[in-house]
Amino acid sequence: VQLVESGGGSVQPAGSLRLSCAASGYTYSYTYSSNCMGWFRQAQGKEREGVATIDTDGSTHYADSVKGRFAISRDNAKNTLDLQMSSLKPEDTAMYYCAAVVAGYCSYLENYAVHYWGQGTQVTVSS
Repeated sequence: VQLVESGGGSVQPAGSLRLSCAASGYTYSYTYSSNCMGWFRQAQGKEREGVATIDTDGSTHYADSVKGRFAISRDNAKNTLDLQMSSLKPEDTAMYYCAAVVAGYCSYLENYAVHYWGQGTQVTVSS
């Protein structure tokens, strides 16, 4: 499985940005739609943390720090995952990673529950 992120960049505080992830390498027996998918981030000098996940039934889970500002969505027909980020703050600055999460761990937002990672895309929020 390969996960490729896009859409990162620099934005001013209170601005918006949309990240996308394209997934490939799935098979007939292991499909994209059967995977919980998520976004994680890692700020410089800090540990990687879960941001949001979306389960196979469309249910979503968010870190408290982004609730009400970020929205995760998926398109199973296109094997894509998006993260719409609004009201961005300087503390949202980080490398953002697309992730495929182990079944049954979708609500955990924990690194140990991830079995595939993308290469990351940088988001910088600064005036």
